[in-house]
Amino acid sequence: MKKLLVISFLLVCATSILAQEVTYYKDVQPIIAGKCAPCHRPGEAGPFSLLTYDDVARRASFIKDVVQSRYMPPWRADNKYVHFANDRSLSQKEIDVIVKWVNNKAPEGKQVAKPAVSKPMLEGTQYSRQPDMVLKMTDSFLVKGDGGERFIVFKIPFELADTANVEAIEFLSNNRKLVHHVNYAVHAVPDTAVDLYKTDAFINLTDDDRKKFDQYQPYRKTITYYGGWIPGTTYESYPKDFGWVMPKRGVILMTVHFAPGTVDQNSLNGINLFFKKTPIARKVKVISFGSGGIGEKDITPTFFIKANEKKSFSLDVMNPSEDFSIMYVWPHMHYIGKEYKAYIIKPGGDTVRLVHIPDWDFRWQEIYRFPKLVRAPKGSVIHIEGLYDNTASNPFNPHNPPQTVWSFGDMQSTNEMLTLMMVFLPYKQGDEKVSLE
Repeated sequence: MKKLLVISFLLVCATSILAQEVTYYKDVQPIIAGKCAPCHRPGEAGPFSLLTYDDVARRASFIKDVVQSRYMPPWRADNKYVHFANDRSLSQKEIDVIVKWVNNKAPEGKQVAKPAVSKPMLEGTQYSRQPDMVLKMTDSFLVKGDGGERFIVFKIPFELADTANVEAIEFLSNNRKLVHHVNYAVHAVPDTAVDLYKTDAFINLTDDDRKKFDQYQPYRKTITYYGGWIPGTTYESYPKDFGWVMPKRGVILMTVHFAPGTVDQNSLNGINLFFKKTPIARKVKVISFGSGGIGEKDITPTFFIKANEKKSFSLDVMNPSEDFSIMYVWPHMHYIGKEYKAYIIKPGGDTVRLVHIPDWDFRWQEIYRFPKLVRAPKGSVIHIEGLYDNTASNPFNPHNPPQTVWSFGDMQSTNEMLTLMMVFLPYKQGDEKVSLE
């Protein structure tokens, strides 16, 4: 009996020592810095900062709850379907570390001189260095706090001394909390007879006559690059000798979807550009399939969802011209989207997985980056499918009671979309082995 008591005592002591070993600076801070702080810091989308011990400790119980439920960090992709290079979900081991730390009353531990983080935190950017160029709106825009969402197209003209090789691009904002999502297009305008400045600085697509957008048509003869931002995304970067060339002269047309709010606030947005001196041997391209893109009219069945209905739609688009290699995919639906899947069907019938979102959440979207280039052979089919839930049981349904929801290829979030955007480049022998991490 005495021997059993001694063993029990030793087990209790060992458990206590193990719990004491989990401290903020040694164990928790590297996890928070890598997976949480990129959004939870000043100027980013997170509602509070998680940069210091005090920031994290005062919310310890809350953090424990949201990581155990996997509500945070937000990551909707099915990691068993495809593993992505920018996966910010927590492993079970990381969750266990945070839970043990909280249960042991969040000990601070000894602060280390240089915290173990994947890259430095720089003010104004999530990239590894300061931008080489910042292009933003001329003036801030007043976002009215009247409870309405708005879609505004901002014109950002630019004239450079010379073209520049782009290594990365990043959306910037003085207040990301006002922004629901952003799309931007870089248009080269080499014709000096086309004035970049006399047209309106912005077009209000919600409150003004949409015909005003016609004044921008002379800028839209070519498109150099197309990108965007949604909550949770960071920057778009291009490794090795990949990238695209920023033209000397042109405009950025940036469409900003402002979320509904209750207080008038000013918004100032733009992009950070990071250049590289090495030549770009392989230029990346962007393509959009589905709503608002290639194959929009081929979505089957006819794209509308009746009230109190759950319905699936799909799109198959043939790749007739050449092999190409995919870097990123960006799936997109709106509020009543429920599940999303995309894959490639090769000419022989084999499939290549692209992305699966088993539980779609309009609030948390992502540009998903593959660890290695993914080949889409000539003659293959890009297959996209989406399930939509237009019933009262869907907590994100924008209509109460439910109403018929249509797809007009528009950006109104109360309509619907089934879209897949890709960042890709022409295939080169051996691309399947090229790492993007």
